[in-house]
Amino acid sequence: MTDHRADRPHGSGRPRRSGGPGQGRGQDRDARSGRAPRGGRPPSDPARQAAYEAVAAVHRDDAYANLVLSEILRDMGLHGRDAAFATELTYGTLRAVGTLDLIIAAAAGRDVSRIDPPARDALRLGAYQLLHTRVPAHAAVNQTVDLVRSVAPGASGFANAVMREIASKDLDTWLEQVAPAYDDDPVAHLAVVHHHPQWIVRAFLEALGGDLEDTVRLLIEDNQPPAVHLCARPGRIDPVDLADESGGVPAAFSPYAVYLDGGAPGDLASIRQGRAHVQDEGSQLVAAALLAAPVEGSDTRWLDLCAGPGGKTGLIGSIAALRGAEVTAVEVAEHRARLVDQATTGLPVTVLPTDGRTVGRDPDLPEEGFDRVLVDAPCTGLGSLRRRPEARWRRQPADLPPLTRLQRELLVAALRAVRPGGVVAYVTCSPHMVETQVTVTEGARRSGVEVDFVDARPLLPPGMPGLGDGPTVQLWPHRHGTDAMFLAVLRRTS
Repeated sequence: MTDHRADRPHGSGRPRRSGGPGQGRGQDRDARSGRAPRGGRPPSDPARQAAYEAVAAVHRDDAYANLVLSEILRDMGLHGRDAAFATELTYGTLRAVGTLDLIIAAAAGRDVSRIDPPARDALRLGAYQLLHTRVPAHAAVNQTVDLVRSVAPGASGFANAVMREIASKDLDTWLEQVAPAYDDDPVAHLAVVHHHPQWIVRAFLEALGGDLEDTVRLLIEDNQPPAVHLCARPGRIDPVDLADESGGVPAAFSPYAVYLDGGAPGDLASIRQGRAHVQDEGSQLVAAALLAAPVEGSDTRWLDLCAGPGGKTGLIGSIAALRGAEVTAVEVAEHRARLVDQATTGLPVTVLPTDGRTVGRDPDLPEEGFDRVLVDAPCTGLGSLRRRPEARWRRQPADLPPLTRLQRELLVAALRAVRPGGVVAYVTCSPHMVETQVTVTEGARRSGVEVDFVDARPLLPPGMPGLGDGPTVQLWPHRHGTDAMFLAVLRRTS
């Protein structure tokens, strides 16, 4: 937890637990904006105001926390401890919001849906400070009431009563009150205690073979802010040199990765010059695995079928430059295609702003035209909840059918695009079984071509633990320190 003196931050720390559903509209124009109304009392703490504006934007506008918070910190001129405190409050509150809402509802005697959105978001931030940081209770209460007074003036008395009630019990006592008993319903209990929707806990439990203890370890790790991973592009910079420049350390598994403990990676010369980029180590591993798989015959035509925003394409393109290969990068969204183009400047990569499912109908995407194909399929993103704290509350089970249909169609297109003897890597940043094993099995069956599964484990660096029985591989935050990336490698035989 973070150590604070009085009400001022003295370090960013790490929230112990984490969540964030978005709801509601403000009662007036200023409340909807997330800023203090004209003539209202201004907040006394800019860090808390910044966190409030970020949380309110996420819930009101479906904003992305990482993007909106960076903009707010820049606009408010916050740096150092204030910026670190605002970041902790924002991300911690968004991770834990599902559980915070249960506690706020119990303390208020009403469901959170009946609390005006501006006051509700301020109370969420206040409850997080009381239960998950070392901010003194009197400071958390007083600052939260001040914040409510500035964004929802009529609710300050109500906020004061709710905050004092929350402060009367510690976190464990509140969890005993609001969480179902573990013996009665372990999934429901874990969902509250570890701040994940029940359907996601069930999906993790299934993917981990029903092992509740392993699931708990995953949920705990899922609530920890992840380290920044850099990727040293082969042929452009050595990872040791990148580590020296950035102050980081070479990674445990990927030969290209560097772990960065903090700072602003965008300020690094290597990042600005395109010699390195920010990318989770798991993404590097699955992209490199495609290029480590043996192919029969030619090996110069590679295809990235879902390339945006270009991280994996940048790594593949760098290796292609060393191996005399060329990469075709497909991205259907024009703005993401532009990002791919920017990310691969100077590399042997051709970007096509088209739909990857047009294989055989687009002359630039001929059937049997490629030696290697990467399908980094759109997915729920359940494997990267550490990096996107609000995503766990936005995603719903209803998102799965259209996504899995798209995943199957893209895999079918990839299997038709690869020539006999070539290989396809199917990748998702989700461990959900219907997005991994089910999609791969169904896609291979519906493709109309004959394929063999390649054991993906030997394609990853030697010594990696917990890779399972094969032939597919599931990476995990709590086992490998990566996002929960899934990898299946298929060779076309017909």
